[in-house]
Amino acid sequence: MDTEAQPDVERDRSSNPQGRIGRSRFAVPGPCGARARLRAARGWWDGLRLWQEVALLAVLCLGTLVLVNTYLVQPFLIPSGSMENTLRVGDRVVVNKLAYRFGNQPRRGDVIVFNGAGSFVQDPPPGNPLTHLVRTVGSMAGLAQPDETDYIKRVVGVGGDRVTCCDKQGRIMVNGQPVEEDYLYPGDAPSQIPFDIVVPPGRLWVMGDHRSDSRDSRDHLGDPGGGTVPVDEVIGRADWIGWPFDRIRALHRPAGFAHVPPPAHPATGGAHG
Repeated sequence: MDTEAQPDVERDRSSNPQGRIGRSRFAVPGPCGARARLRAARGWWDGLRLWQEVALLAVLCLGTLVLVNTYLVQPFLIPSGSMENTLRVGDRVVVNKLAYRFGNQPRRGDVIVFNGAGSFVQDPPPGNPLTHLVRTVGSMAGLAQPDETDYIKRVVGVGGDRVTCCDKQGRIMVNGQPVEEDYLYPGDAPSQIPFDIVVPPGRLWVMGDHRSDSRDSRDHLGDPGGGTVPVDEVIGRADWIGWPFDRIRALHRPAGFAHVPPPAHPATGGAHG
């Protein structure tokens, strides 16, 4: 009698069962599969009615516009003369929303768009939701005025700066250095309102270029924050005038701030220059 046990299971089986073609689960479909899917998509599109095609294209365009306006750039319609002559009523500026991402901070001389709720506007009036929606969609294309709480001004002081008005020649001073503001509206004084403020950390002192026609940080000295604007409320930097055609040009940081020294007591996280 043979007492040696015989194995009843083969240890070395073929990876492909007989009569069956195996396929890796990571196999990439070939060009034939891709062409089949393309034909199916084309057939689906051809089966749409005209109004369905138009509606789908409108949704795609609107979605793309929303993404671009939310994360990249946004046109902004200038509603007042507070930034003349740099910006005029009716100009469309291109606001760069990536300018202050990835650790970058606003710098002196930058023209910025910001939400003034809580700084320039203490109690925003309740708005009609439909009106807000129409204004939002229109502002995406630069065809409608922005929200009532959105402002465009020039940064004059950043966190830690001491901004004062004025020296004996009537010039704004930042950290004791007079600033030559060649961008001011012709005939305007740098300020008719005297002030002396140290900008808190994480905030900005902003002013319009047409000082006699601008409601800016000077008008909110008695409000919470002393007229300064939180950096977190900055929407972006105005880099270009995009319309009208004869006004198209880049907006550069003026040279008048180049010689401003660092603040005596730098604010944590502040940016200078």
